[in-house]
Amino acid sequence: MLNSSVIHHVSVINRDIEQTFRFYHKLLGLDLLLKTVNQDDVEMYHLFFGDTKGRPGTEFTVFQMKDGVDRTFGTNAIERTVFAVPTVEALYFWEKRLNENDVFNCEIEDYNDSKILRFEDFDGVQLGMVPIRDTINDFFPRETAEISLDNVILGIDSVHLRVRYPLATSKNMQRMFGLEVTKNIHQGSLLTTVLSKDNTLFNQEIHIIEDKMSSREVLGIGSAHHIALSVKDTSELSEIEQQVIERNFKNSGVKYREFFTSIYFREPNQLLFEVATEEISFTKEDYGSTEFDDIPLSLPRFLERKRESIESHLYK
Repeated sequence: MLNSSVIHHVSVINRDIEQTFRFYHKLLGLDLLLKTVNQDDVEMYHLFFGDTKGRPGTEFTVFQMKDGVDRTFGTNAIERTVFAVPTVEALYFWEKRLNENDVFNCEIEDYNDSKILRFEDFDGVQLGMVPIRDTINDFFPRETAEISLDNVILGIDSVHLRVRYPLATSKNMQRMFGLEVTKNIHQGSLLTTVLSKDNTLFNQEIHIIEDKMSSREVLGIGSAHHIALSVKDTSELSEIEQQVIERNFKNSGVKYREFFTSIYFREPNQLLFEVATEEISFTKEDYGSTEFDDIPLSLPRFLERKRESIESHLYK
């Protein structure tokens, strides 16, 4: 059984793409789906990770930004991506593995009637792991010699947003995407609103943290660039586009990305949202290598004629 996802993918910013590959593919065990470029800036690598089928709901992507400022903590930010693992016991495997590899983590804590292991990648991208709530769907994780099926990352469980005006973001997500408020979490002075939808992959959630006191995040290396939500097809995407226009949100218009079709817009707290189709048009390849330089660069058809120039800039 395969249900639709709420979260299509999350995209973050790293400085060193080979270090990105080692961290997410080798240390965390995510499968590499595509080694490609940012279609809006072809001198920038864009790596797609996910499960072995490349399904929306498991995809986590990384842009390389060699130069630029580091992220500064603040509100109005896509703060954290949380991955699902099979059990609570798996969290202890990961806590040990992260410590052995000198990865900053906050140890296992209580959160949301469960446990969570918060950690960061080498550029400070904020991540986490929780035991999966979904016991219905089929999963296709990547098992490795070091990471057994008992401990694998299955996909994206949730994304945490930190905003000044949570009601604005919450109401917009309810109206546009049919999400519902399922609970409110009180932690000290922080109030977090949790949104979800029945019968979705991983029972994915959006956690909206109210923060009116902090300055706005300075986007940079270590930030989440955008969150992408799912629609089934281009027909549903056209309906979203109409709602975006009616709400007068700044947007990109619908764009065919070859791998999928999507639209970007700025929601009420100015977070960058993408809405992407679950209809994907690339075939997951088995590269048969764990060395970054041995993996071929995949380009959409409209960029293929520029391959020589693109590769010369990427490899210099």
